[in-house]
Amino acid sequence: MKLTVKGHDRYASAEQAMLGYFGLEPDGEAISEVEITGRHTSFITHITLDGREGNSRIDVRGECEKEYDYYIKTSFYEAAQPLLPTLPWGSLTGIRPAKLASMLLEMGENADEVLRDKYFVSDKRRSLALSCAAATLAAKNSLQQGDIALYIGIPFCPSRCAYCSFVSTDVEKSGKKLLTAYLDALLDEVRLLGETVKKLGLRIVTAYVGGGTPTTFDEAQIEALLRCIHEVFDLSALRELTMEAGRPDTITEEKLLVCKKYGVTRVSINPQTMENHVLEAIGRRHTAEETRNAYELAKRTGFKSINCDLIAGLPKDTVQGFVSSLQHIISWKPENITIHSLALKKGAKLMENRQEADASAVEKMLDEAAVMLKNQGYRPYYLYRQKFMAGGFENVGWCLEGHENLYNLCMMEELSTVLSAGAGGVSKLLTVGHGGDVRIDRVMNMKYPLEYLQSCDKIRKNIGIMETLLS
Repeated sequence: MKLTVKGHDRYASAEQAMLGYFGLEPDGEAISEVEITGRHTSFITHITLDGREGNSRIDVRGECEKEYDYYIKTSFYEAAQPLLPTLPWGSLTGIRPAKLASMLLEMGENADEVLRDKYFVSDKRRSLALSCAAATLAAKNSLQQGDIALYIGIPFCPSRCAYCSFVSTDVEKSGKKLLTAYLDALLDEVRLLGETVKKLGLRIVTAYVGGGTPTTFDEAQIEALLRCIHEVFDLSALRELTMEAGRPDTITEEKLLVCKKYGVTRVSINPQTMENHVLEAIGRRHTAEETRNAYELAKRTGFKSINCDLIAGLPKDTVQGFVSSLQHIISWKPENITIHSLALKKGAKLMENRQEADASAVEKMLDEAAVMLKNQGYRPYYLYRQKFMAGGFENVGWCLEGHENLYNLCMMEELSTVLSAGAGGVSKLLTVGHGGDVRIDRVMNMKYPLEYLQSCDKIRKNIGIMETLLS
């Protein structure tokens, strides 16, 4: 879709709305215009799509410079309304709707009314946002100055799934030598980070080993990593340590026992679906039965907190198939269940083939999931949205009471500094100014493993930048 802006320079806001509402950019044209006449400012949007038109004009007294982004998106939303099904998140385009809800609650506002009347958010999505906002505020109130989160990235998988766009390297193509070299470089970075954390007197309260699939490493490599984390960081304030073990075909008893030995409190075992023909369609090299076996093995090993992911909208899946998958997962009673909506992302095979999910089917899947999960005692505690997400919906983390994952809340709702190590790692540094304003700085590592191995000097420089910003 072609986008033209006139009379303003907020192209990004108009583009955000266009991508949020129209997904994969169908053929069409959108014009976003701001017109100032005397004391009145008019926000005008004209959209043409498949021979149909949508128009909006919002007149506001005064130039309202601070509200430009809001009115541009609202005008775009009103013009898009006749051309699209109902948008579940209304005019909201950001990835953190629960963050807005929590901010409104902190300011003493009626968050439900604001989300409904100002942003046109649907009843179901407001309920989600408010539940997650409550969990966000509870987590925020539990944190002290100096509390931080730690992320360790292992960007390797046994094979690449069709929906995946993460910075993840297929081990079948890269070979095991790259894993060995990567681990050595990662341990060096972890040691440097440990020095900085100690020097600044920071406390790690939550840590997450993610990817990719960290359990692509063998048990000796996992032990080397976890032992290093324990040696270089003071973990006396640590509340949780998560190991992403998303692919059941990478899970062994030996690896799980190593994780238990070094204090891992939570593992993720992610079916994505329990339909074997869907697993085959997305390039997974395991069966539903292997997923169940991996879950039972983790329970026998003694893990008290396990997360399972499902994706709504996968190729060849149906509403009935998705519901059946969720019934299987619920029957296991994992402490966390995360329901993702399929998002087509650059770099994913599904994006290359333009395999969009049926938005109406995804909506039914999500609605069924919400009812089923609530009936079994789960509640939503964090959510986020992504570009090109089927139907403009969301990803939601559900948990049994007391099993909220603090790392997910710190990362998604930007509650604390997150220090990241590894290829593709993005450290988010939160500092509070004298007026109470929160500033977020991002420091990024090289994205791909080979680049990461060649960037020792940049890693040292990055850690120096982080130390300066946090001092």
